[in-house]
Amino acid sequence: MADNLPAEFDVVVVGTGLPESIIAAACARSGQRVLHVDSRNYYGGNWASFSFSGLLSWIKENQEKSESSDECEDWRKLILENEEVISLNKKDKTIEHVEAFCFGDQDSAKDVEEAGALPKLPVFGASGAEAIAQDPNKECPPLDSAVARAESCEPEKAASVDTASTVEENDTEVNCESEGSPSVSSSESALDLGKAEAPPSEVSAQEPKKIMYSQIVREGRRFNIDLVSKLLYSRGLLIDLLIKSNVSRYAEFKNATRILAFREGKVEQVPCSRADVFNSRQLTMVEKRMLMKFLTFCLDYEQHPDEFQDYKNSTFAQFLRTRKLTPSLQHFILHSIAMVSETDCGTVEGLQATRKFLQCLGRYGNTPFLFPLYGQGEIPQCFCRMCAVFGGIYCLRHSVQCLVVDKESGRCKAIIDHFGQRISANYFIVEDSYLSESVCRNVCYRQISRAVLITDQSVLKTDSEQQVSILTVPPVDLGQPAVCVIELCSSTMTCMKDTYLVHLTCPSTKTAREDLEPVVQKLFHLNTEAEKETENEELEKPRVLWAVYFNMRDSSGIDRNSYSSLPSNVYVCSGPDSALGNDCAVKQAETIFQEMFPTEEFCPPPPNPEDIIYDEDELASEESGLSNSPETKPEPSPEESSSRGSTAVNEHSEE
Repeated sequence: MADNLPAEFDVVVVGTGLPESIIAAACARSGQRVLHVDSRNYYGGNWASFSFSGLLSWIKENQEKSESSDECEDWRKLILENEEVISLNKKDKTIEHVEAFCFGDQDSAKDVEEAGALPKLPVFGASGAEAIAQDPNKECPPLDSAVARAESCEPEKAASVDTASTVEENDTEVNCESEGSPSVSSSESALDLGKAEAPPSEVSAQEPKKIMYSQIVREGRRFNIDLVSKLLYSRGLLIDLLIKSNVSRYAEFKNATRILAFREGKVEQVPCSRADVFNSRQLTMVEKRMLMKFLTFCLDYEQHPDEFQDYKNSTFAQFLRTRKLTPSLQHFILHSIAMVSETDCGTVEGLQATRKFLQCLGRYGNTPFLFPLYGQGEIPQCFCRMCAVFGGIYCLRHSVQCLVVDKESGRCKAIIDHFGQRISANYFIVEDSYLSESVCRNVCYRQISRAVLITDQSVLKTDSEQQVSILTVPPVDLGQPAVCVIELCSSTMTCMKDTYLVHLTCPSTKTAREDLEPVVQKLFHLNTEAEKETENEELEKPRVLWAVYFNMRDSSGIDRNSYSSLPSNVYVCSGPDSALGNDCAVKQAETIFQEMFPTEEFCPPPPNPEDIIYDEDELASEESGLSNSPETKPEPSPEESSSRGSTAVNEHSEE
């Protein structure tokens, strides 16, 4: 039982989002005693991924917003005279304006059961139980809040499902899904990669298969739907950290195959590499030379300050107009390569963004981006697994009532959990969503508008159905944010066959539906099956089968001093930001770790197994079959591995 937890730790982490999970892993790796708790029944917080039924439960929970009551009424007796408390939230208030829509016949799915779903078991007295919506199709039975050493529970997937991720043993490798041969050359075009991955489907090229809502419900476990939509830059901080710490062995990745642009009402593919540029049919020979000349300049723009010094105070869009680039090239560079705002981004910032894009090309594929199989929610779990391997203790559905603060020193001494147990520690890491309104009264939060769609075909059809695409839709009105669209195919293990999972993200100006529905209407067909489609243009658009809109709090970039009465040894981790990459979370995690342990290395490489010295007790436990190693997913069958075209790409796989 979780009420038998040790009474003292070095570090207590509340929340299992990405920055908290990285900090927990780094602390455990440096030899600290770590307790990692979360009031939710799943890992990741707002970074989590859900099956379809799990997402329906999450939607229901956030629409109801019911308050929970304390399980332990007399916990205040544990507070001494020279101590005060900082109460923590029992309910997540970071999600607002949740609206879900089904564009099919929901009645047909009333009696449909999710394939492979496990029967729901009774909940045993954990305060986090309110986080589980009473959905009979919820695939993971609630487990009693318990001490789990070396545990990596993945509630949204069952071991019996044949979409299991492979654990590679090479210490310096990132498992990367490529679309064809074991080695992916940077000279291959994205279209060639797509062709090599799956044979062309003549049927789908003519007419997409009719997907019913009942099929989505039945195949709900095939979906892994991210709350936050991000990609990993192949030379970004997160990839470097995954390789350095060897956490990469717990995950697999797939190359993003296409960069798309939305111009003059049409979706086009953007040429990225040198080969793409010269193979492109949409650019004239003059445009190809213009583009290559400008991209070459961007790679070492700092060596030519005279070419941009006069435009430092101008926007990047204004600078592009001075470079003798055609309007189409300006559009591609601004929205699909640099991916920056037309009105708010300065020249130097735009050049930096363009250079970052170009430097990431060719490391693992023909685009700069990787996507983790089974969704973004895998990444926090990977770091949790590393923490558990090095002795961290995990408790899900284990809420914390308060922080206990010493009045004289102003430092936090302990937490009190929902069982009424007092647990002491030297440092405390708390996710922003757990802080009460009194602590956050001076904090100004931003919001992120999110939409998730299940569609029946790609926004840009090609011979290959298995494409991972990123598209930036520029704003209609200047000053409005651009919308980032990420389209995932079934080989990413995030949706069922013959469907696509589409994520839309932008900084909020209104509710998520008001911000994003105009873009959805431009790219997709929203009519229900009962309505007749008359226009040919509408027939060509992908049909939306199901959609959800919601606003998520963006707590990134908030100064520590904005929080009221925060003890010096309590550190706050933010939720997801609106950026495409994960650099903000990695920087935050490293900064907090170095403040706590300035002499320790942040997530150093793992020790060589041959150098590990075991004592007699450890050897005896291994011989008796006891192990602290985390539970891993079963190896996929040879047929499954071959169908996904898995390949291991290490940090030296550069051309």
